[in-house]
Amino acid sequence: MTVDARFEDAVEAPIRLRAENAEDLVVISALVQDAVTETSRAAWMPRRHRFTLLLNRFRWEDAERARRSGRPFERVQSLLTIDCALRVRSHGIDPRDRDLVLSLLALEFEPGEDGAGTLNIILAGDGTLAVDVECLDVSLIDVSRPYVARASSLPAHGED
Repeated sequence: MTVDARFEDAVEAPIRLRAENAEDLVVISALVQDAVTETSRAAWMPRRHRFTLLLNRFRWEDAERARRSGRPFERVQSLLTIDCALRVRSHGIDPRDRDLVLSLLALEFEPGEDGAGTLNIILAGDGTLAVDVECLDVSLIDVSRPYVARASSLPAHGED
């Protein structure tokens, strides 16, 4: 008798994703929703045209499995890297406040001319980090092992 593979049987591996267009960015945006970081974990490297954020990412890809099995939800440290970055601006936050906790809600790309545009990192509390880019080149890489999330419930969002 042949048995089809099930999603639950998949071997888990760290996330390693890259977005080069708006459709790819939707996937990374969903995975970084509810990630938290501090302004001190942001790095702007103008000579390398790179902006990075070290995130404590909620593992959305494991949430349903954790809920079904009754085990705690998990987070993982991940590096969000934006290459081809030309300029970084902040709105509604003080980047000099090195202990300020940032909670990510979404990544949105506003296209400009010839593939350039602005990648907006939408934060809870009406804050935004805007990264002007030559082209969309975003990567998300898990850099630690998963660990138990402090909160015992799923992150929740109010209705608009």
